[in-house]
Amino acid sequence: MSLSGDTTLAKIIVVTSGKGGVGKTTSSAAIGTGIALKGHKTVIIDFDVGLRNLDLIMGCERRVVYDFVNVINKEATLSQALIKDKRTKDLFILPASQTRDKDALTIEGVQGVLEELAKDFEYIICDSPAGIEKGAQMALYFADAAIVVTNPEVSSVRDSDRILGILQSKSKRAEDGKEPIEEHLLLTRYHPGRVALGEMLSVSDVEDILAIPLLGVIPESEAVLKASNQGTPVILDTDSEAGLAYMDAVDRLMGEERPLRFLEVQKKGFIKRLLGG
Repeated sequence: MSLSGDTTLAKIIVVTSGKGGVGKTTSSAAIGTGIALKGHKTVIIDFDVGLRNLDLIMGCERRVVYDFVNVINKEATLSQALIKDKRTKDLFILPASQTRDKDALTIEGVQGVLEELAKDFEYIICDSPAGIEKGAQMALYFADAAIVVTNPEVSSVRDSDRILGILQSKSKRAEDGKEPIEEHLLLTRYHPGRVALGEMLSVSDVEDILAIPLLGVIPESEAVLKASNQGTPVILDTDSEAGLAYMDAVDRLMGEERPLRFLEVQKKGFIKRLLGG
């Protein structure tokens, strides 16, 4: 989908949420990596100016020389600022600035960078800051698709509902009267045991409230924290339920059908029960 009517076909996907701490950057890293693993040239942009976490989760923080704001301000070229991922062919990262504030992002500046990226990349993943302030609105303004990340908690789901309102009213597509942004729900930190006890919303509860298509359910997993600490996208941990669930979500994003997994309480086997495991 082009930004200015030319023939580029880059698809711009914003990963967004109403509140912080739901796993947005983890999800951006995992989904961007998963798309690149399928052979699509992909770039992940960190829109969280002033905080900058994407480079940490991708394990490339020591390689940051120039950033997104440097490119917008013409202090560096895109090729100087882009970081090629060492593990995944076809994957690049455009880090955020730690020293500027959100006002460093302008509509014209962001559009210029996206149009330049669209010449070389098939998928542009915009890792949005939480909430509805300027950085978040910049991240979603040019999007073709949105992945709304939420936890199975009432406050998180309610905040996500506000984001859906902004996607439907304040995006460029909405302003231009075009087809609306394609919306996907990604439910993270899901714990079937706590759902069974009534401590968390169920998948169907969240679907009923937000009423957008479910892209995936990522189970609560220590593998996510471990991967973040190691600077590795969790999708590369194919022994973990979270890694497999993210891969399923990427497959669905690409139009493949995948059954939902990891939604039931795991029953302990006889030996585990015997050993008290």
